[in-house]
Order: sequence, then structure tokens, then C-alpha cells
Amino acid sequence: MNSKHMIAAFCAVGLVAGALADEAKPAAEETSELSWAPGEGVTFGETPIVSTEVGVAFDSRYMTYGVIDGKDPIVTPSATMTFFDWVYFSVESIFDVTKANGKRGGYGNRAGKYTTLDAIVGLAHEFDLGDDVGTLGFDFNYIYEYIRRYKDEDGADCMDDTQYFNLELTLGGHWLEPTLAIERDLMADDGTYVNLSLAHEFALVDGESEDDDPVLAFTPSVGQGLGNTQRVRGYFPKHKGSDEALDHGGLMDTTIMGELTWNFAPGLALTGYVAYSDYWLDSNMREGARAHNAEWGHGCNHSWNFYGGLALSASF
Repeated sequence: MNSKHMIAAFCAVGLVAGALADEAKPAAEETSELSWAPGEGVTFGETPIVSTEVGVAFDSRYMTYGVIDGKDPIVTPSATMTFFDWVYFSVESIFDVTKANGKRGGYGNRAGKYTTLDAIVGLAHEFDLGDDVGTLGFDFNYIYEYIRRYKDEDGADCMDDTQYFNLELTLGGHWLEPTLAIERDLMADDGTYVNLSLAHEFALVDGESEDDDPVLAFTPSVGQGLGNTQRVRGYFPKHKGSDEALDHGGLMDTTIMGELTWNFAPGLALTGYVAYSDYWLDSNMREGARAHNAEWGHGCNHSWNFYGGLALSASF
């Protein structure tokens, strides 16, 4: 082998070695240790392992499907643990602030005591579908809702536990972000409720980088509910002054909401909201909502409601 061939051979060996080194280099530079950061939880390299979120919410009224289930405020503490950015387990409970909800609701004085306890297991993940389609958020869960035992007017024990299946799909990355939520009640009224909402987030104060959440953001939204016959019948046993339940499904509550979120520290957020709900699109349901709300006393005998609340959350 002459000198030119030797030089060429050494160059070829060098190029191959350099290429192999370059291929091996990223793997060597990747973090292969457990790490923790506020708001992100524990990761192994780039792989999420476990994260936790705890929170407490205060609502001026206990509202469900745009109608009153409690005239006075409620407090809802919650906790969620998520594994591998897929599987999560949650628990949350509703506490009455005053005795009025329990007395009018038929279950006595529960001021400062819990009324419901929910155990939740679910699957949730986000899928990046490209710039044109956006990000698809997926959340499917099962809830067992335990109702604290009480006695009815006849002194009989009441056990009104129920179970739910829920599916929520959100399409992100667009100026208007739609969310479709489907709830299936398995025990209480065997009903199905669907809600489609549109929202847009305005960043009032940007985060430090493009990947960070805004420090301060305002999100207006509008949502429309739809219930099947079982759900409507279960919630509106009276309408138009009669004792007959509504016997048809259809469009239920329309809700307009504004949320202000302040991410004041890594993993810490404070959110406040105001909302307006009414039954615009079905006159029979509007009468049913009026009758449902009127059971909570003077000043509630209308189909519409204004309400609001605050929520504090910590992620770690």
C-alpha cells in the first residue's frame, strides 16, 4: 500500500470513527438520572415518572348543568397523582360552608362537613398532531361518588351513591380551542350529558420563554350543554307549574365564562372566574330550570344564574 492509499485509509477510518462518536454523543449527553422540578414532577431523563397536583376551590354556589344544587358557597379540595404522563388517580370532596345547603337539600346541617367524596381513576395524555391539526388532549376517567349518609323526612336511611364515565377531548393550538365533554351517569338517573365549549386564552403577561405558561392570562369561553331524556327527566321533575317531569332530551344550559389565571410561582397558580348560565334554547327546560332553582328560596325563582369562584393549585 503506497502512502497515498495509507493516508486515504486513515482518513476513512477517522471519518467512520468520527461518525460513530457523533452518533454516540447525544446518548451520552442525555440526562439519565432522576430529577424533579416544580410543576413537572419527577422525571428520568426526558421521561415523566410521577407528578402530583393538589388544589382547593371556592365556588359562590354549587352549580350543576347550569342550575342550583346548593344556594350557598362550597369548598372543594382535591389531589391528583399522575404516572408516566398517562395514568392518574384523584380524590376530591365537596364541603358545605354554611348549614343552608344541607337544610334546603334535605340532608341537615353540614356546615364545614363534606357532602360528597369522589374517587377517580383515569387515562389522560396530549398528542401532537402537527401544526395544521394542533394538539389533541384526551382524558377518559371513571368516578365513584360516595354520598355521605343521611336520613330523609320519613327517617329512612338515604344511600345515593353514583358512578360516572367521563370523556373529554380538547383541540389546542388554535385561536379558538374546542372542548367536548361527555358524562355518563351509571346509577343516579342513567343519564348522559354532553357539553361543547369554545375558549381562547389571552396572554396578558408572557412567561419567561415561549414554552412557559403566561404569568397572567384571561380566558373567555362559551359552552352549550345537551342532555338525553334520562338526564333531563332526572333534573327537571317539574315544569310549567305541574308535577310532571320533562320527557324529552335536548339542549340544556348555555354558559358564558371568563377566567383569570395568575401563575405566580413555579407550579403555583391562582384562578378566578365569573360565569352566567341560562336555558336559552328550550322553553320547557327553561321552565324546568326555573322550578328547580325556585326550590332554593326567594331570589332563585329564575332560570338564569350569575356565580363565580377562586381556585388555588400547586403542582410538584
